Amino acid sequence: MQVGQKLQCQREARMPEREKRTVAGKVEARASDGQPTKLVGYAAVFNQETVIADFFRETILPGAFREAIARPDDVRAAFNHSASLVLGRTTAGTLKLHEDETGLQYEIDPPATSYAKDLLISVERGDITQSSFSFEVVGETWTYPKGALPLREISNVILWDVAPVTYPAYEGTSVSARALALKDQIPAPPEPDRTAEHLAAMLDLDEADG
Repeated sequence: MQVGQKLQCQREARMPEREKRTVAGKVEARASDGQPTKLVGYAAVFNQETVIADFFRETILPGAFREAIARPDDVRAAFNHSASLVLGRTTAGTLKLHEDETGLQYEIDPPATSYAKDLLISVERGDITQSSFSFEVVGETWTYPKGALPLREISNVILWDVAPVTYPAYEGTSVSARALALKDQIPAPPEPDRTAEHLAAMLDLDEADG
């Protein structure tokens, strides 16, 4: 495989390697008549190329969350990914996840706790505008174009949590050791197929013997 071609990777049995990504301007407090206010946002957006810490480019492909939602993964919603600030959970029915043409949408039915009420006020005021998700990559494809950063296309993930967050993308980004290794793993070109040469040589030998 040469520079410019693709390397497809699947997750092998190993310790989980969680990564985080953040989306700007994708969370809002949504109220309806007679119903509690919900937090609604996009934790991820499809086909939006992002440069990850100057290491590589990355895009999330449509369908990347389909299996995680169908299984379903036991996903939490937590402010700033904090285990002490849980807002909802898929297994409790207080967090709903949906994949549409835009990306991964979440809907949180927040608890009647002081931190959840404070967060709703901050979202309504526009102080909190970003969303994030943590995940482990299950399926990905790497392309190594000449003269450009490697491109990682994520096609399947395990979901750990989604989160309204305080800080924008760069501060909210973490990269797995595996991804850092793969960004430099330009595959060696395959051995050329010399079958035709071998057959021709054998024919020459047969003719010489004849």
